[in-house]
Amino acid sequence: MRILVTNDDGVLSPGIIALATHLKGAGHEVIVVAPERQHSSVGHAITLHRPLRLWQIGNGPYPEGVAVYACNGTPSDSVVLGLEELDPSVEIVCSGINIGPNLGDDLTYSGTVSAAMEGVVLGRPSVAFSLDCDDEAGAHFNTAGIIAAKIMGWLKNHPLDKGLLLNVNIPDVEINHISGIKVTKKGLRIYEGKVSKLRDPHGRIYYWIAGKPTDQLIEGTDVWAVANGYVSVTPVHLDMTHYPSLMKLKSDGLEEVSL
Repeated sequence: MRILVTNDDGVLSPGIIALATHLKGAGHEVIVVAPERQHSSVGHAITLHRPLRLWQIGNGPYPEGVAVYACNGTPSDSVVLGLEELDPSVEIVCSGINIGPNLGDDLTYSGTVSAAMEGVVLGRPSVAFSLDCDDEAGAHFNTAGIIAAKIMGWLKNHPLDKGLLLNVNIPDVEINHISGIKVTKKGLRIYEGKVSKLRDPHGRIYYWIAGKPTDQLIEGTDVWAVANGYVSVTPVHLDMTHYPSLMKLKSDGLEEVSL
């Protein structure tokens, strides 16, 4: 397949290099378009009010035969430029491998998942890959790369329905310690102590948003699967309409409110 690879950790992140390397090694045609620097947690941001620049860089740690481009915009900008400007023949978008998981409601903040969403918006099936690690030091990107190539090989013969993306989270262990693959639903991840109030050296107050995640480990969810050593694969669609409420709002008279 002809695959556009992107991420939110920057074009020289070890995660995206591992993803491109394993996909190329599996025989796919790979083009990389990614932000020049870190853009974690930017969500589905698109740049509208300043110029975007795109430039090709040397392969460096990337395998030979992979065209690599950097962008001074967001992950979603990178997908737009990759599909609309560089290569409209791309069949599928792969985002990742993210440094850190995108479990539960994290996917609503994630630049990695949002880049995959932009691929769906532009008519391509998409997959977001994330590794459940704290940082890149000692992280098992090779495990994630092997699994990504396996899943993409499966997708070649089992195309996704229109409008879908897969959110894939991979435990940070050696490949022989992976328990298997589970198709999951989005779980619940809540952050305790999300806002920290601090003071800078001049005594001025500032705030740091982070917090410690706590997961509800309900079997069948992504957080449960990864906690138990499984690769979680969650199908996600972009139609956020709550259909049961359509008739209720109408029958309750919302359309009859006097204006």
